[in-house]
Amino acid sequence: MEATGTDEVDKLKTKFISAWNNMKYSWVLKTKTYFSRNSPVLLLGKCYHFKYEDEDKMLPTTSGCTIEDHVIAGNVEEFRKDFISRIWLTYREEFPQIEGSALTTDCGWGCTLRTGQMLLAQGLILHFLGRAWTWPDALNIENSDSESWTSHTVKKFTASFEASLSGERELKTPTISLKETIGKYSDDHEMRNEIYHRKIISWFGDSPLAVFGLHQLIEYGKKSGKKAGDWYGPAVVAHILRKAVEEARHPDLQGITIYVAQDCTVYNSDVIDKQSASMTSDNADDKAVIILVPVRLGGERTNTDYLEFVKGILSLEYCVGIIGGKPKQSYYFAGFQDDSLIYMDPHYCQSFVDVSIKDFPLETFHCPSPKKMSFRKMDPSCTIGFYCRNVQDFERASEEITKDFCAAEIITEATVAGGLAIQGFLTCSGECCCHSKSPGAAELLRRLTSSNNTHAQNREMCIFRRGRDKPFV
Repeated sequence: MEATGTDEVDKLKTKFISAWNNMKYSWVLKTKTYFSRNSPVLLLGKCYHFKYEDEDKMLPTTSGCTIEDHVIAGNVEEFRKDFISRIWLTYREEFPQIEGSALTTDCGWGCTLRTGQMLLAQGLILHFLGRAWTWPDALNIENSDSESWTSHTVKKFTASFEASLSGERELKTPTISLKETIGKYSDDHEMRNEIYHRKIISWFGDSPLAVFGLHQLIEYGKKSGKKAGDWYGPAVVAHILRKAVEEARHPDLQGITIYVAQDCTVYNSDVIDKQSASMTSDNADDKAVIILVPVRLGGERTNTDYLEFVKGILSLEYCVGIIGGKPKQSYYFAGFQDDSLIYMDPHYCQSFVDVSIKDFPLETFHCPSPKKMSFRKMDPSCTIGFYCRNVQDFERASEEITKDFCAAEIITEATVAGGLAIQGFLTCSGECCCHSKSPGAAELLRRLTSSNNTHAQNREMCIFRRGRDKPFV
């Protein structure tokens, strides 16, 4: 009886905390993100320029983006459509109870799992739809007005807490849903894209059956000593995503795999082995690969010398984003302007959507407005993601990334330990930029190697190697 009483107290405590988090993360502040018209904006390898052509053209107030001096033009709408088309995965409430717990929400603890889901979703978008794909209905989504949400949030908290105390759970879907979409597409290609769009989102549904849903990711996390309600770091999430993709049995997912860098090192031969694992006499196709590189960009704080590196990574067509954030808050970084990172924020609690029903509403899976954050606020711990369609694409990406970063003279403190300077996938064995006579490279090396941080604190970058004994350059 005593144990039963304790269990009931624990359940009540969990429900109260969940109800409180539901209110905390449902509160929407009316904010705008400001973009300069004089600087390009990079979004997952695509570059947008906002320089004006028509001073009378104004950005709609519902977009959530404001250009400095109130002058916009160029391809602002194209940027908005591209950004909104990325899949947004946030805190949810009132989903089926997570096994082994009383939790029906991930508010307050699941943000890194959500940013990991967003990175994987972008990889799947590239795999099935391509980088040029955008959602036709993207510009139909409007920002929520804060005044309309204030009273709604209070009511939501009250209802949620009352339901928690009574043990009841009512499954809700958004009251505003998009109209049936399949019928309006003009050709088979557009219809196919819409089918895959919905299918990808359904794989991240908040139910035990969804292959990349929160419930499944938590199960895989148990092998790393994690459980529902724990905080997950970017490196742990990388391995959870790898396991989830390896265990996925859906026929459409048999052509893709995930490789996680070992000790900040990407081994060329290991990646190709994973891509070629399915090749037989009957199946000559190699697999696509998502490469995840957990890194640390400094000691207690992010080293600002890595700003150009992060910007370079987000400029690559192969990049699927970065699982990062601020201390104690995880964000999905997808782009930048000047010294500010552009991200999607999972810290917004939305109601459970049953993705198993036909034509489930899509708008809560797309973020209506980008957010920006100074690079200086970035937590040093993060995981970088890349996508390569096949072995040939991987080899081409390796060469291009190495070439680009060598040309940019970007190096790191890793030179001190093994004679290899590396930034992202740049490897230097004594014949490239870190040993050049360029004052810029030499100065950056001096600043990094004379840092007060110890080498252990600065094992930040991955070393790209052709095998396990020969550097890739």
